Formats: sequence, structure tokens, C-alpha cells
Amino acid sequence: MKSCLPFLCFLVYIGFYSHQPLSMAQTGSIHEPVRYIGGTSIDPDVHEGRLRYAVGVESRQTLRVNRTQPELAGGFSWTYSHASNLAYWKGTFYQQYLSNPVDEHIAPGQTLLIRSEDGRKWSDPEMLFPPYPAPEGVRIPEGYDGYMMHQRMGFYVSSKEKMLTLAFYGHSEDPFEEGGIGRVVREINEDGTFGPIYFIRYSSHTEWNESNTAFPFYQQSTDRAFVEACEELLDHILMTLQWRDEDNGLDGFYTGERGGSAFSYYTRKDGKTIGFWKRSMTAISSDGGETFSPSVKAPSLTMAGGKVWAQQTSDSRYALVYNPIDIDEYRYPLITISSDDGIIFDDMLLVQGEVPPRRFYGRWKDFGPCYVRGIVEGNGNPPGEDMWLTYSMNKEDMWVSRVPTPLRHAVTGPVADDFDTLPPFGVIPDWNIYAPLWAPVNVVSSPSEKGMVLELGDEDPYDYARAIRVFEEGQEVRLEWEFMTASTGNGQLEMDITDRYGNRPVRILLDEERNLSYWAGHEKKMIGKVEPGEWHKLSLQVTAKPYGHFSLSWNGKEIADTIPLTVAVKSIERLSFRTGPYRDLPGRKTPNEDPVPPLPGADEKVPLARFLIDNVTITH
Repeated sequence: MKSCLPFLCFLVYIGFYSHQPLSMAQTGSIHEPVRYIGGTSIDPDVHEGRLRYAVGVESRQTLRVNRTQPELAGGFSWTYSHASNLAYWKGTFYQQYLSNPVDEHIAPGQTLLIRSEDGRKWSDPEMLFPPYPAPEGVRIPEGYDGYMMHQRMGFYVSSKEKMLTLAFYGHSEDPFEEGGIGRVVREINEDGTFGPIYFIRYSSHTEWNESNTAFPFYQQSTDRAFVEACEELLDHILMTLQWRDEDNGLDGFYTGERGGSAFSYYTRKDGKTIGFWKRSMTAISSDGGETFSPSVKAPSLTMAGGKVWAQQTSDSRYALVYNPIDIDEYRYPLITISSDDGIIFDDMLLVQGEVPPRRFYGRWKDFGPCYVRGIVEGNGNPPGEDMWLTYSMNKEDMWVSRVPTPLRHAVTGPVADDFDTLPPFGVIPDWNIYAPLWAPVNVVSSPSEKGMVLELGDEDPYDYARAIRVFEEGQEVRLEWEFMTASTGNGQLEMDITDRYGNRPVRILLDEERNLSYWAGHEKKMIGKVEPGEWHKLSLQVTAKPYGHFSLSWNGKEIADTIPLTVAVKSIERLSFRTGPYRDLPGRKTPNEDPVPPLPGADEKVPLARFLIDNVTITH
């Protein structure tokens, strides 16, 4: 056997002169705290990115802004909404968000709150922190245009179950550091009322204090339990690191260097805290957040100025949620990747792949689901094994997504969904739901008064309802479903069968005149007229191979056989119902900052269209 001594000497030589350890496996260390190894990336030309869906995600709009009819938006007419935060406390979800009249960082600004008991039906917004009421005689400093709000953190639940909500006042259009005033806090009481507003911390970059600001310092409160909760929060380093964007702590409030913007974190199973910031920055703390290693850019994570959300999930795994795009103005899609150990991440899956039209222009109103956040550790644990997320859409409307865990993209076995055992307006297992406020998707009682059905409604002039059923991927698949239109002549229902990339080889359309048609290759073929209030059954046998085809029957009558697919695909795995046409606009080339008037009729409902789906069966 040949001696290996020369080879070992060579390795020692290389290690010595390169000042690098012999082992180059740095993933999980301070040099590369995390790595995405999935290899999948997005196609930027389509909203869904050609990604597979995280199965069972339920996305619901919680606020639809309205400029001309504010009574339809809780009495508020401002159309810039952004930077939401989420908490769950004593059986209620709380969603807090910023609001400006038109533009980002342009005064005035306020913070609003909406609530929900189930994450599906949400209250009207309430004023939480009003536009800053500057004390008499206090002038806006030179170089600033007014007062605004800016915060990365919204809630804190103390160890004694006191619910605090927080926000930050500053000067427009730069509220950071010298432009800041201070952070305010108030209590949310168990009966739903709010306590008085106090400052919990003044900007360390300025001379603002209790003598020249609008609200008293928290220590002046006569409620000792409230004061204790505030001081507990001030001592919680991982919570207060979320404040560092606005105030870098010139008074020594923080230890260590600033790691980046929009801090998020989780604790690994070895006890180390992993910090994440915008633009793929990440670092490790071994002392609970007191200090972090120098933040480094994770080369395998593609991000821009949108936030990244990091958390340990209910199944003891880890998830990152972000927009995998390095362009600030186009923040879609919203995806998640997951990990067993918080170090190696895989499986890029779609959380939100819809980008509706932006109804109102505003400065820096980026397209897509923006600034995602979840429930910060300690701020509540809703029932179920789900990850709850909140974000703004186009920095205009507010949304939440319920993401079932464990995360999965594949379904096995046959599908037989009759919805009869599901509670009304509850969870719809294994269905991906996209439900704007004016285009809801719910399980409701069947009009025949027997069992339950899936209902898609739509009275939104610029958005649609959508329900998607992922099924076992295959090349030879038989599908059946029943549908009914409850409308008398408005609205449309598009029924697509897609592959894993979102390609639509099978397309069936019920148009506004109730004509049912399908596409054979590039030709549109009529099937017949559909009368409202009557159930109709479609049966398809799809052969999804290159130059594939499908057969189609309507109410037991064969319509056609060997119908060519619209596009060649290798397999299929999703059935999609949508109350509007397929869209991929706005796109990456759609102007983002060019001022345009509001979309015509954006604040007006259109006549309600209703479609019912039942008895979905899929076999191989």
C-alpha cells in the first residue's frame, strides 16, 4: 500500500498558508449560519414563480381599503397600509398595521388595529395610535415635513399576561435616529378596551423627553402591573432588538453591533439564537441575543428590502418566509423554505402567489405580498398546528395566511371531497384558499339542504376568489366534480387542471353569459348553456404526457375524446377554480413609481356572482 504521508503534508501546507481550517464545512457556523440547498428558484415572469404549493394554505384579506366610501373600510379612507404585526391573546387574533393617506413615509401617519376570533372573519379597524399630536409650541425640526409612524414590532405579552401594543413616532420622511421621537405603548385590556398612551422610550439620538412630547412617560402610570410589564419588555433583549431600526441606542441600550434591518429570529435546538435581517443578512448569538456574531450575507438566500420571517414551527422544525427576489419594487411571490435543524433549508414552496391590481398609486407601494411577519415567540399560540403570517398586499390591503405544518407539497392517494363533514366557514383541509373580502371562499350549506358545499363568491371589480386542490402527481388521472352557478348572469368561473409549475393544459370556462366551453389546443369549443340553480357534473380522463390529451363528459354525456392539451406537460397535480381570468400582471416590467389615477370603480362592488363546488373525486 502506498504511503499517504505526502498527501497529508500537502493538506497541512494548504491549511497553513491559506489560514483556513482543513474542514471547509462552515454551514451552521458564524461564517454561514444557514444554507438553502433546494436548488429550486422562481420564474420571475409569473406570479406563482412556477413553484409547488405548500398544501392547505388559507389566505384571507383582513382589510380592503376604500378611498371614496370609507364606511366600507371601518370609516378610514387612507389607502397606504403596511408593516403589519400579529399576535394571539386570550382567544383573539390581533393585527396591527401602519396607515398613511397615500404614500409611504409621507405625513400624517397612524397605527390601526383589527381583530378576529378565528382568523377568518375580522373586525373593522380601530384607531390604536393617532397621528402625532405635537404639544403646543413644539415645531417640526428643519428638514422634516411632518409626523409619521414606523415600527417593526407591534405586540408584547408579559409573563403575567398583560397585553402591550407598541408603535414609534418620528418625523417624515425620515423617522430613523435623529428623525425619531420615541416609542409609545398602551395596554389592550381583556375586555377589548385600550389603556392610555405612554412613551416607553425616547429616541437616544435626540433631546425629546417627557417635557416636550405629547404623551407621559410610562413610569408615570399609576397601574403598577402595567409599569412592570413595560420594564419586563425593556429587559427582553430579543424583543427590543426589533426596535433597533429606528433607534440605535446611543445611550448603551444595546450591546454589540447592529446586524441589519427588520430583525427576526429563532432559537436552534443547541440553544443558539439565529438572527435574520433584510437583504439575506444573518448571524448567530450564543448569549440569548446580548451579542451576535458579525452579520454576513447568506449567499443561498435571495432577498431584497422585503422582510424575512423566521420561526420554529409547531412540528419542531424551522421555517423562513420571504420574497425570493432581489428587486425591491416587485415583491412576489411569497415563499417558505423549511429545515429540521435550523441550519440546512430545503423545499421552496409557495405561500402566496397572487398579485391583484394595485388600485391606488402611492410612492413606494411595491407590488405583491410585502413585509411578512408571523407571531413572535411569546405573543401567543393559536389552536392547531399552523404557522400564521401577516403581510400587506401592494402596501394597500392587509392579509393573513394560515400555513399548516408540517409543510408539504405532495398529496398521496385518491381525493374524495364532499365537504359534508366540515363546519360552515371553517377550515377546508388540503385546499389552498385565496379569499379577498369581496370575493370570499367558504364551506356553506348546500341549497338542497343536504350536506355542505364549497362556495366561491365574487363582487370585487379587480380581484377574484380562488380554491385549489392539490392531488397526487400523475400522468394518467381521472377527475370529476359538480358545480352550480347561483348567479343570474354575471361573473365567470375558470376551471383549470395544472401541472406542478402552474402550466394549464386543461382549461374549462363558464362565462358571464353562462356558456360552458373548453379549450382544445388553441381552439375554444362550446359545450352548452348552464342554467342557474342546477347541478352539473364534469368528468375528465387526462393523459398528461408530451402531446397528451383528455376526454370530457358533461352530465354523463361524452362531449369529446382525445382532446389535445393546450400545452405539453409531463404530469398534473392541481385542480383550480377561479372567479376571474388568469393573470400575470402587474409584471416585473410594469411601471411601479409612475403616478396613475385610481382604477375606475375600485371602491364599488359589482353584482354578486356565486358558484358552488361539490363531490370532487380524483383517482389514478
